[in-house]
Amino acid sequence: MRGLVLGGTASGVGKTVAALAAIRALDAAGYAVQPAKAGPDFIDPSHHEAVAGTPSRTLDAWLQGEDGLRRNYRRGEGDLCVVEGVMGLYDGDGSSTAMVAEALDLPVVLVVDAKAGMESVAATALGFREYAAHADRDIEVAGVIAQRAHGGRHERGICEALPEGMAYLGRIPPDPDLEIPDRHLGLHMGDESPLPIEALDAAADHLDAEALAGLAREPPRPPERDPRPPTGKRVAVADDAAFAFSYPATLECLRERAEVATFAPTRGDALPDCDAVYLPGGYPELHAPALADSDALDDLADRAAEGLPVLGECGGLMALAETLTTADGDTHEMAGVLPADVRMHDRYQALDHVELRARGDTLTARAGEIRRGHEFHYSSAEVADDARFAFEVERGDGIADGLDGLTEHRTLGTYAHVHPESGAFDAFLEAI
Repeated sequence: MRGLVLGGTASGVGKTVAALAAIRALDAAGYAVQPAKAGPDFIDPSHHEAVAGTPSRTLDAWLQGEDGLRRNYRRGEGDLCVVEGVMGLYDGDGSSTAMVAEALDLPVVLVVDAKAGMESVAATALGFREYAAHADRDIEVAGVIAQRAHGGRHERGICEALPEGMAYLGRIPPDPDLEIPDRHLGLHMGDESPLPIEALDAAADHLDAEALAGLAREPPRPPERDPRPPTGKRVAVADDAAFAFSYPATLECLRERAEVATFAPTRGDALPDCDAVYLPGGYPELHAPALADSDALDDLADRAAEGLPVLGECGGLMALAETLTTADGDTHEMAGVLPADVRMHDRYQALDHVELRARGDTLTARAGEIRRGHEFHYSSAEVADDARFAFEVERGDGIADGLDGLTEHRTLGTYAHVHPESGAFDAFLEAI
């Protein structure tokens, strides 16, 4: 599968809209498109899936390592992969867009905000191309998409100013219908506020799909992992608006080695008969009343006390706590498995790639093993004095006092989200 990376000059430049328009343009030209996202984001990929009709792959050198990143890319299906970058092209010490492009040897198409510039768009693109050598990044900035650019003289001025070897791949016209609402943690999810397909198709008409396809190339083949044997177990996975942050690769890992039964606590589903439970992250704070009334969480609390293995990440940790207090000050009872009270805040409390070291054997790691992940949350957790933690935080914030992985019975709750390439979910399955 050939691919290319859409990198931005900065956050907020319009990479997501450019990626969605590129997906539509390539689809209209007859290409099967696999979307992907550089960085650990869950929200932009939900918009990719809404437009492409296929789950978006997560590509992150910190979470996966270079070989794991390449393996995850190759698990995608299609003719072409469109990788949306994170922040600005070179931003991020754990896994920048440039690092992802370099690991995959994919060309970069630079998304530049052109609403107030013409020749300066070319100067910006040239600077980003030349900076690669200064940053010691072996990447090719091969083309430009002009975001919020008009046609006519505006477009001609941009094209004529571009340096030799820099392809002009089209523009995204200014259009209020191409604005995605945002909130804490980022944009609204793709199934909540999808962009109008008519507006995306109108933007796609201004992109050169064949030129985009002509730039794309195939990454190097990574070493394959040894196959893992099936466990014969059944894992219940929460899947609804409160628990929407799971990587496709995580569900693939679970399904390869176990039977997966999904359930929706906010919609009144019962906890399935199972050997273990996984509660992904999401927005439990937006669905706290429904969770407080959920029979599934009551059943989960009873089963957890009996020793059922339960893993909760970020939003899953919040749902496993004693209480959850929203930003409006309303307090709701949660499952009460973990000795913590969670409170939402008006600004984020942690945002970083993280590295955890297991203090002893736990559900996702053996003693001394390292797990890499990321954290991004607007909540904090006040924990009991006698609370027990599974991980020391080598990088990041964790839950409290440089510790993460609140544990009780055989339940583990972390603020960190991890990727299956870290080994965490294989360890989880083998611990059942």
